[in-house]
Amino acid sequence: MKIKKFGTTEQLVHSLAEPIAHEKGLRIWDVRFEKEGASWYLRVFIDKDSGVTIDDCEALSRPLSDLLDEKDPIKQGYFLEVGSAGIERELLRQSHFEASCGKLVTVKMIRPIEGVKDFIAELSGFDKEKVMLSFPVNTGGDDRGTKEIPLADIAHIKLYDDFNDYL
Repeated sequence: MKIKKFGTTEQLVHSLAEPIAHEKGLRIWDVRFEKEGASWYLRVFIDKDSGVTIDDCEALSRPLSDLLDEKDPIKQGYFLEVGSAGIERELLRQSHFEASCGKLVTVKMIRPIEGVKDFIAELSGFDKEKVMLSFPVNTGGDDRGTKEIPLADIAHIKLYDDFNDYL
């Protein structure tokens, strides 16, 4: 896994969308410009502390669409989609890791560590080559072990939510 950077189109759209999102109390989580079959999709993923609603998506989509029509930064045809980043969103960019330090994450390894390929841990730090994860040492205490894991050994990292808070 590598920490991804925005492409030129994605960076431009991010810079156009950010002020609108901020005005609406939203954060831009990610921007992707992707081809699927014969069609191109401009996907803007948003986040908000209290959770994203369909009204939030619409509140960004309409003015962003108007601004994109006005500035016309993308010459080819595309479909604009604005949606939630999701509860268990994947961490792909440096800003994602920064925003997620201290939170629980699900990690899927390319190669197992001590025989384990999938696990949940707290993201305690990162740099461009590795993540630092805190693990419970035992179930009876608060002691935690920390491991540095190379990003090259990780298939993906996602925020973890056990969904029990919603029951």
